[in-house]
Amino acid sequence: MSEVKNSNFYIKLPFLLAIAICAGILIGATMSDGTSGKSPRKVNNAQKFKEILSYIERDYVDEVDTDELVETAITKMLEKLDPHSVYISADDKQLANSQLESEFDGIGVEFSIIRDTINVVAPLTGGPSEEQGIRSGDKIVKVDGELVAGTGITNREVFGKLRGPKGSEVALTIKRPLEDEVIDFKIIRNKIPQTSIDVAYMVDEEVGYIKVSNFRASTYEEFKEALQQLKSDGMQKLILDLQGNPGGYMGASIKMADEFLSDNQMIVYTEGKSKQYDTEAKAYRSGIFESGALIVLINEGSASASEIVAGALQDNDRGLIVGRRSFGKGLVQLPLNISDGSEIRLTISRYFTPSGRSIQKPYDNEDNAYRSDITNRYDHGEFFSADSIKFDDSLRYHTNKGRTVYGGGGIMPDFFVPYDTAAYTKYLTKLNNNNILREYTMNYANQNKAKLEKMDFATYKKSFVISDDMLQQVIKMGERSGVSFRESEFERSKTFLKIQVKALIAKSIWKNEGFYPIYNESDEIFQMALQLFEEAEQLAKL
Repeated sequence: MSEVKNSNFYIKLPFLLAIAICAGILIGATMSDGTSGKSPRKVNNAQKFKEILSYIERDYVDEVDTDELVETAITKMLEKLDPHSVYISADDKQLANSQLESEFDGIGVEFSIIRDTINVVAPLTGGPSEEQGIRSGDKIVKVDGELVAGTGITNREVFGKLRGPKGSEVALTIKRPLEDEVIDFKIIRNKIPQTSIDVAYMVDEEVGYIKVSNFRASTYEEFKEALQQLKSDGMQKLILDLQGNPGGYMGASIKMADEFLSDNQMIVYTEGKSKQYDTEAKAYRSGIFESGALIVLINEGSASASEIVAGALQDNDRGLIVGRRSFGKGLVQLPLNISDGSEIRLTISRYFTPSGRSIQKPYDNEDNAYRSDITNRYDHGEFFSADSIKFDDSLRYHTNKGRTVYGGGGIMPDFFVPYDTAAYTKYLTKLNNNNILREYTMNYANQNKAKLEKMDFATYKKSFVISDDMLQQVIKMGERSGVSFRESEFERSKTFLKIQVKALIAKSIWKNEGFYPIYNESDEIFQMALQLFEEAEQLAKL
């Protein structure tokens, strides 16, 4: 054994000598001025950075943009902290704020650049991206045929590519989680209304339904108006749908929760390194719906402000939480203005639900586990079975009335609803990805507009039938676009396909007020909620 080692050593010796000589040349070249003997002195980090930057400006062989170097350094520094602390340049700041505060022309997506890739946080309600089928979690890899993933693209450059005059077209290439092939979309830009309430309607004579898509500056006022209208319509029970809601302004979520909780009940509290960031929010006003059965719908896309509402209602035993485990974002960002007009959104505290839970899921910025968590949940079976979710006993907490809840990563619902994949065949996916259903339903609605508008929505919902002949037209339209017919998969998807087509036709005529009452017939979480009002009423009486 030793002879082999010695032989290898002698074989490698010339290479080792060559490396040593090269290293000596490098050291000699860089230190030949003889200044290396100076004793180092202690400097603070800011002075050290300034010193290095001055050397680059004065002595570096090529011309460099030091402003760009500084911005890159700041961005990389914040990436070392947590997934949600970010730097926004002065040029990008106004555009970033407009996503939450004003109307604009564009494709209508809220996005975030994560590891040099444009990630769709959520399509904006009523915008063209939502209409065309862009989803939360989609990654934009090309815009108008130009590669934008892995290119160092900035927020301003994204806005420049995605926003544009109403009526102009932009081509997107999307990489969708769990899909092997990329998907191409052609989207016509339009004015994007900034609203938070997708729809509010009476499911029956007693049950009201409100879907909240995000938490913006106007969310609370929109929500309060919708809640008052449903109360005047006779609502006695409520379904609050926060599925896929990525969050937004924390203050809006606190005001929303206050409409359901009695005076002085805890809603949320925060703890930071500095005591100035230790806060607590309690219910203080008389709410519109402080009694009556309440069910809150969540899923893996419900995050941040959505989790504040769900956690507050669960811990106070005020609402029954139904669905799947939420995203798990329990970090609070504070916008801090920099003197040049730029901004950092720095994580300054963690928020906790009333029982003391931190629902922030674990993160390590050195790997990609945080970013791929939802895909990992799917792969590990969590979407299909609550038994696949393992909780740490050290993170066990109790609600006001003694029910067991857990921290450590999202809000776990009181009633778990598995993801129903029975109808989601590859054939149906290809029809959707190629926009066949949207194209067919828009054409049908336009050709039959006069007939459809003569009937009211209630009549349409009750009496209008999607015929086999209509489905055959969908099949033929798909074949013309390269989607091969698969009979067995079609039969599996047929019932759901009819609901989709009917809902999309209704959307063309009655907007979201026509879409959701029909589409929710296929939403497994919504359907489960309708069966759980007895449990919700018992909880409300505690």
